[in-house]
Amino acid sequence: MLRTVAALTLSVVLVAPAPAGAAESSPRVPEQVGWGGAVSSVDPDASQIGIDVLRRGGNAVDAAVATAAALGVTDPFSAGIGGGGFFVHYDARTRRVSTLDGRETAPRSATDQLFVEDGKPLPFAEAMTSGKSVGVPGTPKTWQQALRKWGTLDLREAMAPAEALARRGFVVDQTFNSQITNNAARFADFTSTRDLYLPGGQAPAVGSTFRNPQLADTYRELARTELASLYGGAVGRDLVQAVRKPPVVPGSTRNVRAGDMQLSDLTRYQVERRDPTHTRYRGLDVYGMAAPSSGGTTVGEALNILESADLSKVSDVEYLHRFIESTKLSFADRLRWVGDPAFSRVPTEGLLSQKFADSRACLIKPDAVLPAPQPAADPRNPQACEATAGISAQREDAERTTHLTTADRWGNVVAYTLTIEAEGGSGIVVPNRGFLLNNELTDFEFVAPTPGVPHPNLPGPGKRPRSSMAPTIVLDHGKALLAVGSPGGSTIITTVTQILTARLDRKMSLVDAVAAPRASQRNAATTPAEAAFIAASATAGLQAIGHRFSQNAEIGAATAVERAGDGRWRAVAEPTRRGGGAARVVKVG
Repeated sequence: MLRTVAALTLSVVLVAPAPAGAAESSPRVPEQVGWGGAVSSVDPDASQIGIDVLRRGGNAVDAAVATAAALGVTDPFSAGIGGGGFFVHYDARTRRVSTLDGRETAPRSATDQLFVEDGKPLPFAEAMTSGKSVGVPGTPKTWQQALRKWGTLDLREAMAPAEALARRGFVVDQTFNSQITNNAARFADFTSTRDLYLPGGQAPAVGSTFRNPQLADTYRELARTELASLYGGAVGRDLVQAVRKPPVVPGSTRNVRAGDMQLSDLTRYQVERRDPTHTRYRGLDVYGMAAPSSGGTTVGEALNILESADLSKVSDVEYLHRFIESTKLSFADRLRWVGDPAFSRVPTEGLLSQKFADSRACLIKPDAVLPAPQPAADPRNPQACEATAGISAQREDAERTTHLTTADRWGNVVAYTLTIEAEGGSGIVVPNRGFLLNNELTDFEFVAPTPGVPHPNLPGPGKRPRSSMAPTIVLDHGKALLAVGSPGGSTIITTVTQILTARLDRKMSLVDAVAAPRASQRNAATTPAEAAFIAASATAGLQAIGHRFSQNAEIGAATAVERAGDGRWRAVAEPTRRGGGAARVVKVG
């Protein structure tokens, strides 16, 4: 009865005007503080759907799934049911943090030669836009498992608002238009993608209404069948057909390689419940996502490296210097040690030990920059100021993903990062189904970085590629203090680390910490940074001791929630990156 009432209530929400307290006049709001719970995402429609769920009695998990489903409609080039992600949940009653691994898997036929032809690795662009790059999606099962474990709605109720949004449409903004324009050449080479996103040969105009009735029908079918249609049924067969015989436009000159996914790969797929990573920082408990994500261990190691310095009392130059060097070292260790734990032993405990971090921290000098790439060290046998595990260089990866954070009136919190990998994923829309397929398997190393040396992130049958997603929840004496995450490929890790240190050490407000200009050092000779970071007064001091910077137009697009006190929540989103995000609370005050 309760589920029926909830579904009826949600159907009313879909056609009712925004209730009092919603920010109708300014849909893209970087910060709201108030009562009853909070939602923050990149998109106003998605955030409002999450808030409506909270307002009608749903909890943080219900809101997170509803928001994620809506992002599959309005932010389909970053995430959707054709992809995967990592879900981190804090239960206020038990004070426990749990995680779900909804990462995509390689088909059972995959080998370590998946992206090798004639003895050479494929060019990334060719591997990305192909059936070979498509992993078995985990996002729908993540929604289902999260709702079953911690939610109050069922899948049909949680997906209903997004289904209606896809059917009635939404207003196209500049970001949506630009993402299609950026990918127009490859979208035009697939009949299904062209027909959906390039009507008349052009991206939908800014200000027009975009509708996706095929996706609405797919959502309805998945919810009605409790996902059986995807993981073994009609939708799954259409997905496998698109992978094995990509719908290439006749006459296209693009070499689109077919994948080898089988329907049985979908039927075998399972979401894994994993122990979160955990480290102590400044007396707080920081929880994140364990392997196959490298987010939890790499953020945690960087924080542990910084633990030995009181960053609250140093100059901006020294703070930023230590932040940059800490991620340089933690990225060296990330590449060497992190992969799918079902295929290799990931030394998580060692990577997150303070003893290991201290052995790395002593390499950092206040007046000099470590050369890069730095070699990795062995967390199983830490040697002070000595690296012994070989050279570790960072491979560039795609930077399009999405992150959402939710909190409810009971104190439960969700940090959820989900993706289809590159902007537009593989470029392949499943015909008649309205959703893009991921290119997640390009997160594997195409060949071992050191020839002849086994590597934890080479492709393999049923294997999950290493990820950089870093949904993070921070507890203070067992209670949720804040949650944060970001898109951005491997820059996710540096973005989350920078926001955490800015908030916890430098005492910036959360909205200022999210808005602050960013740099992203990932064990390279040059540190990519935003223009505002390069122009900042502290940067001259960093350059004086040897830091080199290259300009990156935009790094990350974070969302966060924070306990504001007195039962209130603070929701925070980007003020300008990706056109600005949408922070919402149930009742402003």
